[in-house]
Amino acid sequence: MALSYKTRKRLSILILVVGLPLYIIAAVSLVNWLDRPHILVELAVYVVLGFLWMIPFRKVFLGVGKGDPDKDPDSYPHDPAGKYGPQGGKDKD
Repeated sequence: MALSYKTRKRLSILILVVGLPLYIIAAVSLVNWLDRPHILVELAVYVVLGFLWMIPFRKVFLGVGKGDPDKDPDSYPHDPAGKYGPQGGKDKD
């Protein structure tokens, strides 16, 4: 089942606002459980955990920062001033 653009956008906001802080708390707790390892080991653990949270959610975040592809393609990308679309024979000086 493919998620719509609107659903992916809402789900990505929920993941970033609720899920990511919980994941950060869990990652810090994990490193504290290791009894303060060497600074390079600690850095490596944080870097790995920093990328690891994104893997399950990559399809949710894919294309969320772009415009809605489900909208009318004639109005995409949004151009309220009409500067970039076809002019229809009008001469602008």
